[in-house]
Amino acid sequence: MINSNKFLFLFGIGCCQMSREIYYRFRSSQKEKPDIHTKLMERYSEIPAWWFYSLMALSIVVSLLLCTVLKREVQLPWWGLIFACGMAFVFTLPISIITATTNQTPGLNVITEYAMGLIMPGSPIAVVCFKVYGYMSMAQAVAFLSDFKLGHYMKIPPKSMFLVQFVGTIVAGTVNIGTAWWLLGSIDGICSDSLPPDSPWTCPNDRVFFDASVIWGLVGPRRIFGPDGNYGALNWFFLIGAAGPVIVYALHRTFPGQRWIPLINLPVLFGATAYMPPATAVNYNSWLLVGTVFNFFVFRYRKKWWTRYNYILSAALDAGVAFMGVVLYFSLTMQNKSIDWWGTAGEHCPLARCPTAKGVDLGDGVCPVF
Repeated sequence: MINSNKFLFLFGIGCCQMSREIYYRFRSSQKEKPDIHTKLMERYSEIPAWWFYSLMALSIVVSLLLCTVLKREVQLPWWGLIFACGMAFVFTLPISIITATTNQTPGLNVITEYAMGLIMPGSPIAVVCFKVYGYMSMAQAVAFLSDFKLGHYMKIPPKSMFLVQFVGTIVAGTVNIGTAWWLLGSIDGICSDSLPPDSPWTCPNDRVFFDASVIWGLVGPRRIFGPDGNYGALNWFFLIGAAGPVIVYALHRTFPGQRWIPLINLPVLFGATAYMPPATAVNYNSWLLVGTVFNFFVFRYRKKWWTRYNYILSAALDAGVAFMGVVLYFSLTMQNKSIDWWGTAGEHCPLARCPTAKGVDLGDGVCPVF
């Protein structure tokens, strides 16, 4: 058993260990011994550092001009922009480490919306702009780093990678803005609730931003998770998420003989729950069960064939999902047909459709009356 003083001591050690890990990876990126890929890439000239610094300075200056000149349209003060850039700068390195080691990228969308919603309640446009600069800039940075990693393994010149990313970003941004401007001005009722369900102009992705602006900006987190709301207990999950990796490290130091404890990656486990809303509980639980059983056998019998062909099997499963998606689209979706079976019959939980308000009686004999 572990007492409270030892646990607090290990908790502090874990915090220092994580900080040291991030600091070590940051310093080792410049001092570690080059591997074979780095040695082969030495024949190409490196990207001058002033390219990145100049591009970052230009982006910040243009963004500050937008926040000051177009203050009425953007609604984000200059200090909010600096705060968003600082948040993206701080989180880029640890999230890049998680992405590089687990292929899972945690998002800052909720954190950015929550923070600006508390600072500027009732300002939906400011919250959305803060989300763009604080979360999406970090996500794009991680995506660019992934491209550079792929180019590093494929032996593509770094300067060519930089120019392709720069030109591609300019072209994609210009085309997207121009297309959106043209669609908004030429199609009546675009993104409107009055459109039929089969209309191609319902804008599902844009509704995510709209809903976020209403929930986090117009209503505000204080009226949802604060003293004026009903979900204040959810704020404890921020502390749980921060303490989770430290607890795993403390358990590993306490029970060093248990080899399965270091394999627990709570950022991946917690981040995977972000995919729960569009999927039913049946689908998500089956994925969790299959993944847990498979990983148990991989850990228990590491010398068997499934360890040797683990990456091939993972690629085959991903390719199978993509292939079946194409087949189902051409064979069913285009023909306006669907398959009804047990897996698509909902949650298989009749009480999930029951009201939770007091005194509501549906008279079906299934739903309880509170």
